[in-house]
Amino acid sequence: MDNAGYNTGSFDGLHQVSDDDDDEMVDIAGATLDFSSTDDDPPLNSGGYEEHSPGRGMNGAGGPATMMDPLEDPVPGVGTYEDFNTIDWVREKSKDRDRHREITSKSKESTVALLHRISDAFSGWLLMLLVGLMSGALAGGIDISAHWLTDMKEGVCLNGFWFNHEHCCWTSNETTFQERDKCPQWKSWAELIVGTAEGGFAYVVNYMMFMFWALLFSFLAVILVRAFAPYACGSGIPEIKTILSGFIIRGYLGKWTLIVKTITLVLAVSSGLSLGKEGPLVHVACCCANILCHLFTKYRKNEAKRREVLSAAAAVGVSVAFGAPIGGVLFSLEEVSYYFPLKTLWRSFFAALVAAFTLRSINPFGNSRLVLFYVEFHAPWHLLELGPFILLGIFGGLWGALFIRANIAWCRRRKTTRLGHYPIVEVLVVAGVTALVSFPNSYTRMSGAELIKELFNDCSLLDSSQLCRYKQDSNTTSGTSVGNGLADRPADSGLYTALWQLSLALLFKMVITVVTFGMKVPSGLFIPSMAVGAIAGRLLGVGMEQLAYYNHDWIIFRGWCTPGADCITPGLYAMVGAAACLGGATRMTVSLVVIMFELTGGLEYIVPLMAATMTSKWVADAFGREGIYEAHIRLNGYPFLEPKEEFDHKSLAVDVMRPRRADPALAVLTQEGMTVEEAEALVDSTRYSGFPVVVSQESPRLVGFVLRRDLLISIDNARQRQEGVVSSSQVLFTEHAPAQAAEAPPPVRLRSILDLSPFTVTDHTPMDITVDIFRKLGLRQCLVTHNGRLLGIITKKDILKHMAQMANRDPDSILFN
Repeated sequence: MDNAGYNTGSFDGLHQVSDDDDDEMVDIAGATLDFSSTDDDPPLNSGGYEEHSPGRGMNGAGGPATMMDPLEDPVPGVGTYEDFNTIDWVREKSKDRDRHREITSKSKESTVALLHRISDAFSGWLLMLLVGLMSGALAGGIDISAHWLTDMKEGVCLNGFWFNHEHCCWTSNETTFQERDKCPQWKSWAELIVGTAEGGFAYVVNYMMFMFWALLFSFLAVILVRAFAPYACGSGIPEIKTILSGFIIRGYLGKWTLIVKTITLVLAVSSGLSLGKEGPLVHVACCCANILCHLFTKYRKNEAKRREVLSAAAAVGVSVAFGAPIGGVLFSLEEVSYYFPLKTLWRSFFAALVAAFTLRSINPFGNSRLVLFYVEFHAPWHLLELGPFILLGIFGGLWGALFIRANIAWCRRRKTTRLGHYPIVEVLVVAGVTALVSFPNSYTRMSGAELIKELFNDCSLLDSSQLCRYKQDSNTTSGTSVGNGLADRPADSGLYTALWQLSLALLFKMVITVVTFGMKVPSGLFIPSMAVGAIAGRLLGVGMEQLAYYNHDWIIFRGWCTPGADCITPGLYAMVGAAACLGGATRMTVSLVVIMFELTGGLEYIVPLMAATMTSKWVADAFGREGIYEAHIRLNGYPFLEPKEEFDHKSLAVDVMRPRRADPALAVLTQEGMTVEEAEALVDSTRYSGFPVVVSQESPRLVGFVLRRDLLISIDNARQRQEGVVSSSQVLFTEHAPAQAAEAPPPVRLRSILDLSPFTVTDHTPMDITVDIFRKLGLRQCLVTHNGRLLGIITKKDILKHMAQMANRDPDSILFN
């Protein structure tokens, strides 16, 4: 309820934000923000808002059906919300029901009204179609651009600088099967600068150019974010979760954020930093949805309806990131959405399908797939392999718990020390170190998606990958193998070299990802986490393969792994390890298994994926139940009630409510008897965003609740448009005006903005029930009564502070309400 932004008594004062709020947002966003910006919503004075339902409470219950305010025209801004406040879900759903009833009743009167009803019903599907098309097109552009700039760090195509390495050599007739990535049209920087690709000096030139492009791309990314859209940094999923729970962050889903995030995401991924584009693509899709919502009145004017669209957009983001429409819908349902009705499920699936189809039409990778690392395995797995799969789950859980603790500690250090004052220097240093260490190792030099593709690869007979360097055993090459894979073979020296490089890459990525995630550039966590798990899985898979080859007579291999058989698939271990590490960091379960299934197209591998994912979650939960996104929400102090968190304390509502015993009396309005001057003085002397209305100071029987914003706007509007209103005019919340002296100024009647049925609990209501009410109804505040007498108020912020206290955390870390 606290909001320092509402500390003036005038309409203009609603746009002022205190210095404290500015400092808090600078700390989160990493740059000075313009808090008056509302580029994702029309300005208040545009008249584009729908008036609050006349004579109806915010809960849509009770009250007379006629407007008591003598002003007939709607008051712009009444019923809307200021920045960094929580929406009233119940009021928004009530407004939408009233709108729908009105459209339905009018549709029986004329053909035009009937067509309006049909177009209103169809508008949701049309919006989903537009969101899918726009998000898919942007994702395709991001994929193509990132692939091109990533290859530019190593060379350029002579046929056209806009071709990446693969496209440059596609049409060449001078490539060989063994060296199909080399063609005369593609030149490394050493060949262009010194005329040769061989020798130490050429290596140094390529090294320097690799670092130059990495630093340039990262510098451009952080500069653009800092200068034009500070909200474009990071993953975006913690903030999306908070927004979907009802919190308002103006500009976070605006047009500038979309433009800058799209450009800087390409630059950040191309710089070689240990980050991915999957999380930011969810943010990009939600920006598209928010902007397109303004084309449709029912979504533009209703915050709850808009959040249904944003839930579907989150599914679209994962759909285009992984080429997994079903996984995207489940991700939105399991991980980010707060309110997910059945119709949102259908529309999410439709939007995800449209986005995947659009991306498939663009074909950004030229392989007729939606992701670079799509793979198909053919060899079956054996029941005894569940042991190694569970070991990968344990590793993923340990990695996830360790990563969350280390990353949160680093981010907290960034927020509380001078390190946070130099985001550009931090990004350049991390990018420089990443490029310096990455270049000598081919597995760290390639992009995260290419690395995962290499690790998932199921070696074929003519595969030129270093991970497929096996000795040709005369005893097995002519033998038959189970499935379509090759028989297990002994490792060659090239494979051992690759395993050493992978081990070093694993250690480097585990460390560098901790300091990279959370920097002031767009940064996703899916690809780095999957890369860590895929490396660990490939190492274990090769180890199991060699163990089975040399010890096929052991009891654990006897009967199913005979000489000449394709017993172990190292690529499958890499895939299971990738799922385990991603699950350990994010605590995703069902949606993660479905995403990995859609990546491979193999139903027979669901059981290994489920075993590893659940093991990963159990192990990680043993060290802390928060995933990485929930940890960042708590770190930033967002008012988010985690649905998965249990409240197991025995406190009562009276223990949490305000005012406390030592606090001043509760600030209230009376239904009659207060003047405009007294009401404005009460507003000026407090920072609350709403006030209970009681019968009188002597008889504090609850009448209703009025929002500070609505009160100020209505009084200011009455001064301008109602003749005779002065400071001594009475403010009335009653249905009928009391008798007044003839010379008295006209009263200001404000019953239309009064919530006549605010949610209340008694002082002895257990807090676990109160918390459930807040979660399931999305409440902003709840009034506490005793035998009908008003005692106090509980806000979402009060609950979060109380829960932080019970968990021995700093309650003042909750910044916003």
